[in-house]
Amino acid sequence: MSAITLNAPKLFDLSAQVALVTGAGSGIGQRIAIGLAQCGADVALLDRRSDDGLQQTADAIAATGRRSISLAADVTVKAALADAVLRTEKELGPLRLAVNAAGIANANPAEEMAEEQFQTMMDINLKGVFLSCQAEAQAMLKHGRGAIVNIASMSGVIVNRGLSQCHYNASKAGVIHMTKSMAMEWVGRGIRVNTISPGYTATPMNTRPEMVHQTKLFEEQTPMGRMAHVDEMVGPAVFLLSDAASFVTGVDLLVDGGFCCW
Repeated sequence: MSAITLNAPKLFDLSAQVALVTGAGSGIGQRIAIGLAQCGADVALLDRRSDDGLQQTADAIAATGRRSISLAADVTVKAALADAVLRTEKELGPLRLAVNAAGIANANPAEEMAEEQFQTMMDINLKGVFLSCQAEAQAMLKHGRGAIVNIASMSGVIVNRGLSQCHYNASKAGVIHMTKSMAMEWVGRGIRVNTISPGYTATPMNTRPEMVHQTKLFEEQTPMGRMAHVDEMVGPAVFLLSDAASFVTGVDLLVDGGFCCW
């Protein structure tokens, strides 16, 4: 792209594009979904939650003047994801963008962890991302164009002090390397795939009253002296999905307040 023809204000414009966001009913996924709409995209919202989280996201998107649809689906079910993509394209248009933010977190010492707890973590955090990417890419490959962002974690790069979560760390490390692998499989076919690895972030899960002591430790351990706000994940996601990142694929973007520098 020539510097002469570069239109910088348009680089982050997602107008007339269709996005699918998993985990869109709360936390990082919810905020990114709204952010994509604020940048001009129509958004399919996928989550398995039974509360009003998806409706809250849909209402916020409606306030931006963009369209959305809500999809109650489990990312561990291949057929459900295929149906979600099919419905997205039928109701909103060709799928161009995707953010896979559905995931869980918990902790238990490795020597005490039940096999079921380990497997559930892998099913949702790793298999779920794989199946989501697969369904999204199958549509994008037909169009010859697309961008996918998977939400990993700095826990896929480092081991968190004081947290017994080897299964979570392994799942997020898997997401990072799986993303790089898929990026290389699709690099010549029009699809870019990248990850965002957030540091400690003030999601509802991390701001519960019983987490006050742990939250204080998170803030003390982060060089910037605080946790991230969910809003601070929107810019990185928009960048990686937009034309501003047209030459970026297979990258793990750490958004961790400097945590991994120490």
